[in-house]
Amino acid sequence: MPYDLAYHVALDGNGLNGLEGLAGVCLFRYDSASDAYAFKIVYYEGVAAGHAVMINPAGTIGYLGNAGQHLLFYDARTLEERARISTLRFEQSDSTLRGSTHLVWLDDWSVLTPVGAYFYRFDVRNLRKGERVAEHSVKIPHGMKRSASGRYVLYGAMDHPTLGEAREVGIFDLKTGAVRRVPMPTTCWHVIPHPRDDRFYAVSFRVHPDERGSYHEWAIAYFKEYAYEIDARSGEIVRHWSAGRQIPAHINSDMAISQKELIFCNGASHSIVFIDLASFAAFRLIDERPGPEILMTKTRELQSQITEVFARQSFFQSTHRYAAAYIVSRGAVLDSIYGCQLSSNERLLFTANRGLNHITIYNYPENTVRLRVDMPPIQNFCPWLQLSDDPRLGFHHSALLDERRGASATARSRQGTAARPARAAESSEESHRRPKIRRRK
Repeated sequence: MPYDLAYHVALDGNGLNGLEGLAGVCLFRYDSASDAYAFKIVYYEGVAAGHAVMINPAGTIGYLGNAGQHLLFYDARTLEERARISTLRFEQSDSTLRGSTHLVWLDDWSVLTPVGAYFYRFDVRNLRKGERVAEHSVKIPHGMKRSASGRYVLYGAMDHPTLGEAREVGIFDLKTGAVRRVPMPTTCWHVIPHPRDDRFYAVSFRVHPDERGSYHEWAIAYFKEYAYEIDARSGEIVRHWSAGRQIPAHINSDMAISQKELIFCNGASHSIVFIDLASFAAFRLIDERPGPEILMTKTRELQSQITEVFARQSFFQSTHRYAAAYIVSRGAVLDSIYGCQLSSNERLLFTANRGLNHITIYNYPENTVRLRVDMPPIQNFCPWLQLSDDPRLGFHHSALLDERRGASATARSRQGTAARPARAAESSEESHRRPKIRRRK
């Protein structure tokens, strides 16, 4: 079946804290002409805290970013593992949250990613020869993107468990090697570049530490949220958008951008926000908050979520934190959309709902549902889990690949290049047979 779009979603397994879970990838392939689709799911053994996926320019190799101090690369068409290495051989880490969760591809084989307090350059064909490049100058680098010209690497930052709030983003000039730390009013985990200019956008990620002051197991903050437009050359905050705390824009994950709108999904608020780029004021929403009739069917998920919430912080010392989280979720309790990517022709918006374990494709800019697929339980791929356990796969950050463009790019990249033998990976049941093709009814 000739699918034209491939949606890669990082998986961290069932449970609340994606920075402590499993590590896998869901590959969801889709034909936009017929609505046919197929999927494959793999969890990789010996790796933890899967967080984000990034595909090389040729569309041949994927990277599974994680907070487990590994680099892991996989075949973008089969999910077979290509290479892995421990980053602890290069730099020690003062926190298990300090991992290579994101990277940028410099070409089809080389990447730039944070390891400890530094940026390193790696070649996928020989990961053992990692090269220290520059100090990143932020607490814990997170989302990373290249600017429209390719000159600047833009990155957000996480709050550090013991060093406190980040309230900063970073800009690395690939031409001069200069690193600029930009102080911010709020912590911003995630960024995205402007499609044409060397500007980028960052969205606030506002949380509280636990009762001991640690940000390792943070709690959702019921504060107003921000989106910033930043000039990559000067580091100047050019414009910003602020949302009263009643607006469901809390705990963002994937960001996307069209010619007219900044788009980001919000795992705590069950929403996707679209900010008008021209005014940087007007906005609209997609609301995926589940109603009582849906929540009544999610008993295992609710039990898991509520239990883990109570395991994170003391209820008696943090009653206000529990109240804030309940308000932010608007009573839905479950978490929500973490994956959100726009097709290159700006006609389709792919989303992955972690709490409800489904993938939805929206028509853009109408924001009408084109296809919704309920995904299988995690027990199908991790047989050591009990049937009574939370069945969610654990969707997190995602990437969308146009396979027609990827095919031509792949052909060019193979000229004069010898392919490295692939390593065996732990495969899901679907990988042993042809994926079933389903069509929307």
